[in-house]
Amino acid sequence: MLAKARLEGNGPVLTVYGLKNCDTCRKALKWLEAEGIPHRFHDLRADGIKPADVKRFAKSAGWETLLNRAGTTWRGLSDTQKADVSEAAAVALMAEHPALIKRPVFDFGKGEVVVGFRDPQKAAVLKAAGE
Repeated sequence: MLAKARLEGNGPVLTVYGLKNCDTCRKALKWLEAEGIPHRFHDLRADGIKPADVKRFAKSAGWETLLNRAGTTWRGLSDTQKADVSEAAAVALMAEHPALIKRPVFDFGKGEVVVGFRDPQKAAVLKAAGE
C-alpha cells in the first residue's frame, strides 16, 4: 500500500500547500496527524510557488475551483484584473499572488490534487493515502 511505503520512506509524501496562518490549513494538518498520514507543509507565502505547479493544479482541479475569490487578496485586485478572468489570467494571478489559491491543496505527486477541506476532500485524501 502507498501509505505503508510512505511510512517506510519508499514512496511520495503528501505535500500540503497552504498558508501557515490559515485556520483551515491548520485544521487539515492536525487531521492528517490524527489520521497518521505522512505529509510535509509548503507555505505558499513564505516558500512561493512555481507557475508550472499552479498550472498543474489548475489542470487537475479546474482553475475555477482553485481560484479563491472569497479572500482579501481577491478583493484587493483591481476591477480590471477581476473582470472576465480566463484560465490563463487566473493561473498568472495565482502564481503572482499565491494567497489567491484556494487552500489547502493536497498533492500526492501522482498528477491529481485535492483542493479544500470538507468531507468530500477528506474522503479523497484518505482514499489516495490508502492506495
